[in-house]
Amino acid sequence: MANKHYETPMLDELEKGPWPSFISGIKRLRDQHPDERIKGMANSLLGQLEHSYETRKGYWKGGTVSVFGYGSGIIPRFSEVGHAFPESKEFHTLRVQPPAGNYYTTDMLRQLAESWEKWGSGLITFHGQTGNIMFIGTDTDNTQHFFDEINEYGWDLGGAGPCVRTGMSCVGAARCEQSCLDEMRVHRTLLNNFTDDVHRPALPYKFKFKVSGCPNDCMNSIERSDFAIIGTWRDDMKVDQEAVKEYVAKKGRDYILDNVVNRCPTNALALREDDTLEVNNRDCVRCMHCLNVMPKALSPGDDKGATILIGGKRTLKIGDLMGTVIVPFMKLDTDEDYERLVELAEEVIDFWAENGLEHERCGEMIERIGLANFLEGIGVDVDPNMVVEPRNISYVRMDGWDEEAEKWFRRKAEEKAAAAAG
Repeated sequence: MANKHYETPMLDELEKGPWPSFISGIKRLRDQHPDERIKGMANSLLGQLEHSYETRKGYWKGGTVSVFGYGSGIIPRFSEVGHAFPESKEFHTLRVQPPAGNYYTTDMLRQLAESWEKWGSGLITFHGQTGNIMFIGTDTDNTQHFFDEINEYGWDLGGAGPCVRTGMSCVGAARCEQSCLDEMRVHRTLLNNFTDDVHRPALPYKFKFKVSGCPNDCMNSIERSDFAIIGTWRDDMKVDQEAVKEYVAKKGRDYILDNVVNRCPTNALALREDDTLEVNNRDCVRCMHCLNVMPKALSPGDDKGATILIGGKRTLKIGDLMGTVIVPFMKLDTDEDYERLVELAEEVIDFWAENGLEHERCGEMIERIGLANFLEGIGVDVDPNMVVEPRNISYVRMDGWDEEAEKWFRRKAEEKAAAAAG
């Protein structure tokens, strides 16, 4: 270990205030861990981070680090100031795929933590933005040792680079009454079929699967995945009228009218005089608001399946995109249904791999070539339910939009008048 602790006055400021600080966690490793090697790595890491804050410059550079047979799953970090902070001069991160739905046992977590303290820094993040367990900080030699050990008891690396990335799925039917899918099976079926594309980057850029069991979309799959699978239903919503009456008796008619009926984006709900709820299911767009407010009274129908959306992503070349509905409803009950889902995913990835530009996400390709060309390329018929932007829902604030529109039109009129006068 280094002879003395690096002074970190700027990092110390990050420990002040009411919220937990990652700096405190690294300091605990430096000060309390029984392994001198890990103490030294933590101390050196803090020294380099303080140096970065002082100079306002990052000193990590990439490179190539992999395990045998894989081209992905490791984020290489080599320090440009390793001579000054030698014990963290290599600080690679390994991405490890979590179990579907993030279901762990304490034995699993303990086993992973012990392996990482043996071969790495002890720093772990649950979970990274892509969904992986992030094992942060090891050198090149120990990368292979750590992978071999966790792979022996059942874990695998996730994606990094231009490949299929680690999938994510919500907690699902085990803990959520709104679930319309077998989220775990969807997750495992897709990722198992595309394991080779996860480990060996060969695509224009990253491609993500995310699975949400209902339209609440707790995985944010519509905004954050190229291939979103959202559980839904196509028959009538189930209504327990006695439970509705209990809500009315407890909360009052005004509360139900203000917080349920009047917030329906398509006016599909009405509260009758006898305190029962009338639902116009033809107009219901599955926004989930009423089900969330009255979960004991309202629940998804029995004819359940999935909606498939393609092209969601965060900012890159053309800004944020939400997924476009490609398949309004797909049953996922039988082995044949799951085969069709995998075939659709294969068609989408193959078409994008052939026609996407370098560093271009699937949604950006669709914006460039047009939805009709994309649908023709993957062999899916055009459907009027294929929408890019959702209707207004109760979770999106609409107040102030009219005023902003008036400002825009007024500004355009002023610009036009100025141009005419000039």
